[in-house]
Amino acid sequence: MQARSEAGSEVGGEAGVEAGSETGAESGVDARSKAGGEVAVEAGSETWAKAGAETEARARARGKGKAKGKAWAELLRLPALFTVPGDALAGAAAVGARPNSRTLLAIGSSLCLYEAGMALNDWADRAEDAVDRPHRPLPSGRIHPAAALAAAGALTAAGLALAARAGGPSLAVAAPLAATVWAYDLALKRTPAGPAAMATARGLDVLLGATTTGRAPRGAPPLSDPNALRRTAARGLDVLLDATTTGRAPRGAPPLPGPLSRTAARCLDLLLGATTTGRTPGGAPPLPAPSAPRRTSVRHALPTALTMAGHTLAVTAVSRRETQGGSSAAPLAALATTAALAWRLMSAPTVAGQPGASPVAVSPQPADLTSTPPHPGPVEAARPTSGRGRVEASSARRGRVPVAVPRAWLHRAPCLGASRNSTEAALRGALALAYAMTFARPLFHAVLNPSPPLTQRAVGGGIRAMIPLQAALAARAGAPVTALLTAALAPAARKFARKVSVT
Repeated sequence: MQARSEAGSEVGGEAGVEAGSETGAESGVDARSKAGGEVAVEAGSETWAKAGAETEARARARGKGKAKGKAWAELLRLPALFTVPGDALAGAAAVGARPNSRTLLAIGSSLCLYEAGMALNDWADRAEDAVDRPHRPLPSGRIHPAAALAAAGALTAAGLALAARAGGPSLAVAAPLAATVWAYDLALKRTPAGPAAMATARGLDVLLGATTTGRAPRGAPPLSDPNALRRTAARGLDVLLDATTTGRAPRGAPPLPGPLSRTAARCLDLLLGATTTGRTPGGAPPLPAPSAPRRTSVRHALPTALTMAGHTLAVTAVSRRETQGGSSAAPLAALATTAALAWRLMSAPTVAGQPGASPVAVSPQPADLTSTPPHPGPVEAARPTSGRGRVEASSARRGRVPVAVPRAWLHRAPCLGASRNSTEAALRGALALAYAMTFARPLFHAVLNPSPPLTQRAVGGGIRAMIPLQAALAARAGAPVTALLTAALAPAARKFARKVSVT
């Protein structure tokens, strides 16, 4: 009995020990698991907190970068940049030159000098803006004044370097332009000579484009002798006429068919007669006299430069009271100036050196090739044939070469010329009207109520109106493609002006 009790005690003790061990082991595992989970949760929380802090820091950096970029955009008045390329394009059109790579250099130089003036303007007006316009970048502390002054100096150097790259004549115009910009911002702005200085800068910008684009390429011979140019053209036409009438084409070129050869011979005969004698067929516009001034001279861009200067003078006079308001005299004078310039833009253009003559005037009468006077060239004068509406020409050097030119072709030429005249006149009138409406409407409001907001709106309208004015001047000079390219800048300027003010 006692043995069984001892055995039961041992069994119970062992079972208790085993149960206790199992319970302790499970408790330890549970404790370790709980501690490990808490450590993992804490590590995850720290990771998420660190990631959130980094994201917030990047967001703050991006926001700070955007704010800095917006501050510089306000300082430089970036939407006003769209009014600059039209100066060089209008100057190029005024001298009868197509835009080329040198025009791009002139535009780049103008953009740099224009932005230099913007930065320097705010640096010079920082004390006044602290009272009247504390939201500007310098008074608000978003841009340091030393940074604005350094930017003005760097942009001026870049503009002069681009002008020097275009050539000495371009630098000779860009240097006075840069001096005028700095003199206006630092000394002349608050004097009576301020508007005139700003107008001079805009006129010099037009002349920069005319000088740079109209300059002959490096190494090209000057074309200062119209008689030499005429003799060279006559010699070239004579050679072409020989090749056409004899059928001997240049080496490697296929011979011309018979009818085409005869037609080409007649056309070359007429060109040679007009070149050597200066007398053109009846109904055709006369050739310019040898003594007539060449249109590529920069002085022919002076009317365009004066037009842009006059508009700039009116806008600057209005802007002098844009923060105080209170006077309708300047807006009223600017309104009269706008009307006068718009009227001038709608008038018929003239050829340089020939006042009152249209450069594309075409006689309404059909051309008559039979009235061409004889000339001392290698081909005799034309004479009419039997009544079939055709004319003939004969060669005195190497036999007779009959040439037939249908008169129906000649009857179309005046119509084509008149159509071109009407299209260019319509384009010129539309651009002049766009110019007048862009500036006249806010000016009229400023005349009725010369408050600071309406005056500033009038100044902004005057700045944007420079684009259609430049386009109208290009169209008036006979460059419709350049005019359309310039006018295409207006929508972009209007769009960006809603985000950043141009005043």
